[in-house]
Amino acid sequence: MNHTHTIAAALMAVSISTGAQASHHQDRHNHSHAGFSAGEPGDPAKPARVIQVTMREADGKMVFMPEQVAVKRGEQARFVLRNVGELEHEFILATTAENLKHAEAMRKNPDMEHDDPNGKRLAPTKTGEILWKFSKAGEFEYSCLIPGHREGGMVGKVVVK
Repeated sequence: MNHTHTIAAALMAVSISTGAQASHHQDRHNHSHAGFSAGEPGDPAKPARVIQVTMREADGKMVFMPEQVAVKRGEQARFVLRNVGELEHEFILATTAENLKHAEAMRKNPDMEHDDPNGKRLAPTKTGEILWKFSKAGEFEYSCLIPGHREGGMVGKVVVK
């Protein structure tokens, strides 16, 4: 009888642990690699053009520098991201429609963690990288989806020809 109680207690502990782990990760946002509109994660074994992107606040606005980037279809880019501002900022690469939808989710859950190859959140003075292959032509954007930042002007454009 005691052995049965021990097994039941162990199973209950695993069940509770799994449930706690699932609820801990419910605030994470992540995509399957097939679901990216702007292309796909890059291949670290292949060469990439380096594109430096700075994130900051300036004159009451929040900005990316540069505000626009042009790439060729099939080109691989290594975005080197630098947050030189005093606030946290994000770089999320997608279509405008996807970023607007994602921004709405962020308003409901501003502390959402991202685990996506097309996005990076950086604390002040931090740097990060995104390696991306632009396999689709069109116009895409990079945006900071922290509530108020996009509205404050933190949007950039990628033109893929």
